[in-house]
Amino acid sequence: MFTVTGAFADGATYTVQITGRADRPVIGSYRAVALVELHQGETIALSPTGPMKAVAGDDDASVLAVLRAYTNVVEESGFVPRQARVPGS
Repeated sequence: MFTVTGAFADGATYTVQITGRADRPVIGSYRAVALVELHQGETIALSPTGPMKAVAGDDDASVLAVLRAYTNVVEESGFVPRQARVPGS
C-alpha cells in the first residue's frame, strides 16, 4: 500500500491510498475511486514509453498510471511501483 497526493483539473486536491485490492483499489477520495472505476479494463501506458496494460484494481501500477494520466500527481510515498525513465526527462 502506498499514498498518492494530487489535484484534479478543477483544482480540487486529493490524498489516497492505493491498496492493491481488486475490491477496493483506492481509499480516500470518492472522485479518485470513481476515476479508477471508470477506466477499469481499459488499456493504459504504465510510463511515457509503455508498456501498455489493462487497468485492474489489484494492479498497483495500472491504478497509479490512471491517476498520473488524468490528474496532476504531486507526491507518491511508500512502496511505489517503479516507472521507466525517458532519457532527457
